[in-house]
Parts: sequence; C-alpha cells; structure tokens
Amino acid sequence: MRSVPLGISASSTAINCSASSRTSLLNSLNLKKPTPSSSNSSSRVPNSSDEFSLLSFSKPGVCRASQVVDLFPTVSPEIVVRKARLEDCWEVAETHCSSFFPEYSFPLDFVLRIDRIVGMMAGFSIPNGCRRTCLVAVTGSSLDETFLIGTQELKIGGFDGKISLNKGYVTGILTVDTVADFLPRKGPLRQRRTGIAYISNVAVRERFRRKGIAKRLIAKAESQARSWGCRAIALHCDLNNPGATKLYKDQGFRCIKVPEGANWPQPKTSPDVKFNFMMKLLNTSITAKIL
Repeated sequence: MRSVPLGISASSTAINCSASSRTSLLNSLNLKKPTPSSSNSSSRVPNSSDEFSLLSFSKPGVCRASQVVDLFPTVSPEIVVRKARLEDCWEVAETHCSSFFPEYSFPLDFVLRIDRIVGMMAGFSIPNGCRRTCLVAVTGSSLDETFLIGTQELKIGGFDGKISLNKGYVTGILTVDTVADFLPRKGPLRQRRTGIAYISNVAVRERFRRKGIAKRLIAKAESQARSWGCRAIALHCDLNNPGATKLYKDQGFRCIKVPEGANWPQPKTSPDVKFNFMMKLLNTSITAKIL
C-alpha cells in the first residue's frame, strides 16, 4: 500500500531569521509588501491577478513556516468526491475489504480484494430503468486539474469508462442505486419500488476517519439521487454501530419501524447482524406516503 503525504507539519514556535535571509526569501518568491491603501491585505486570498503578500515576513526576527506552506497547496491535498473510474478499482476493493474485513491477512485479504473487483465488474448488471454508481472520496486530486481519456457514455460495471492522469488516492467509498433490492416491495404483486435511492457499502479508510469524508459522500449521493428524480433515499445501518447511526441521523435520516410480521429485505451478512432501516426525504415539501 502506498503512503500519501498529508501535508507539512509546521511548528507554532516562531523561528528566528536574519534580515538577509528574509530579503533573499522575499526576492526568490517575488513577494511584495501590501500598499498602504489596501485594507486587510495580509489576510486576502490571492487570485491570478494579485501580487501575493505576506506581511509577517516583513516583521523583524520572525519567520512563519505555515505561511510558506500556503504557497504550495499541493502538499496539503483536499478531498474531492466524484464517480469512481476504472483506475480506482483496486483501491475501491482495498477500502471495502480493509473496512469490513480488517481481521483478514495475506493471502486471504488479497483473495478478498480480487473477489471484490470481480464482483464489482460482473455484478453491476441492473434491471432496465434502474441506475447505480460508485462514489469515491479521493485526496491529492482536483476536478479542475484532471485530464480524462475516454467517453462519458462508456460504463463498466458501476465505474465510468475513463482514465485519469491525475486520479488521486481513494480514502472513502459509497454505492448509490435505484435497484431497490433492499427496499420493501409494493402491493400484492410485490412490485419493485421506484423513486427511492439506496445507499450501501459506505466505508472510509481508518486513518482518514473523523474528517467528515462520510458526510461528503452521503451529500454527493443525495445530490446524485435528486438528479435521478428520486424523492427519498434509504439505507440499512448496523444496530451495533451507534457512531454510524448518529452520523446518519445528523444528516437527516430517520429510523423506519418495520411493521410487525412484515418480512422486509435487508443486506445479506452474518445472521446475527441486526439493522436499522433509515430513510430521508430529499424534498421536504413532499407529503406523499412513501411506505
């Protein structure tokens, strides 16, 4: 597994610098002091037409390393949520297996990853009229700087059939679909429900947790569901995972009580795992009965 630099750790302690060192640094970075007429210029975010200025560099005896880091944002990459592409396959499988099966080690973990990739490629066949996509949260990539090779129409499994020369590193995954395999059937003929998206396989790599990545994945899934014309979005959450339950509740999901005697479908996992069925309306003005 390759490591990803998360940024430069700058000490809060001020570092003494000589006047000649400061002058050399200012000249090499082509920085200019703000003009007296500009207000709060030291806190402004520069754009392509601005001269970058760091007021603290002109202060005698002080050199703030964190301000130098701001000049090079690539060392502190942002998280971008987008649709998964072909080159993400291995890292998607790796994120899934390391999150749901952390106790497995080589060679079994390797076999699980291969099985997951095969499943993603071959098992993404869906009924006519249904949609499914895999979302990924990546770091070290920018949507504005991505160069893609391929076509928008080509899809392989749940992945866009495109290759990026700047793909980034997958930190979290989520699948959203309208297949309704795990939604209660409708009517005596047990018809497939429409207009409700379903979230599954939400996973974030351990060292990237508690950074809001899952929330961003969920928000992107909701946006995707709206673009499909869905009026609600649903999911199953493990009853023994209170942290995940709180996350979904904070995002507006509510637990739906299964009617007594009803046999609603749920994910196929260990028989001792119990789930909460949760749902969220995507348009609060809708008052139609969903279930």
